[in-house]
Amino acid sequence: MKNPRLFVDVIRHGEPVGGARYRGHGIDDPLSEKGWRQMRAAVAGATVWDAVYSSPLRRCRAFAEAVAAERRLPLTIVDDFREVGFGRWEGHTKAELIARDAEAFAAFYRDPLRHRPPGAEPLADFLGRVRAAWQAMVAEAEGARVLVVAHAGVMRAILAGLLGLDAAAIYRVTIKNAGLMAVAYRDGEPHLEWVNRRRIDD
Repeated sequence: MKNPRLFVDVIRHGEPVGGARYRGHGIDDPLSEKGWRQMRAAVAGATVWDAVYSSPLRRCRAFAEAVAAERRLPLTIVDDFREVGFGRWEGHTKAELIARDAEAFAAFYRDPLRHRPPGAEPLADFLGRVRAAWQAMVAEAEGARVLVVAHAGVMRAILAGLLGLDAAAIYRVTIKNAGLMAVAYRDGEPHLEWVNRRRIDD
């Protein structure tokens, strides 16, 4: 890296207990043993950070606490880095939702801005809170390299804000369990370094 004034590694949580299902911020399952292995493998040996930031949800926070304690780093819990609320979809698998209403499921992925799950957080509100939290973190962490432990939706929201993506396009970005994304700030501008890397790059 060419001396960025800020470098941010963002990692999605690993697999939670119960496997793949829509959780949002209404269901707070912990990481499964597999999820812990995924995340530990992703950051194995890395000692590059100056601080850790995390979603408050257990599938992120427990790992963030462990990394911060092991490396003696300051930890900041950021409430607005919690996952988007999926309303009545929370707790259900993709197959269950398709079986219940295949058209509603397809409509969400065609246009997630206008076809929200019943009771879901408005997408514009979600994008706005993540953007504000990210900007506050960037201002606070200037000159550092930090780790953010968050969710697929939060990582998509960050990408949308940094790259100017249309809100309706964010679910076309796949973010894997324990997938890593990195953003470097140079000359006042963010540069996306990678998405979905499996191991941290020192």
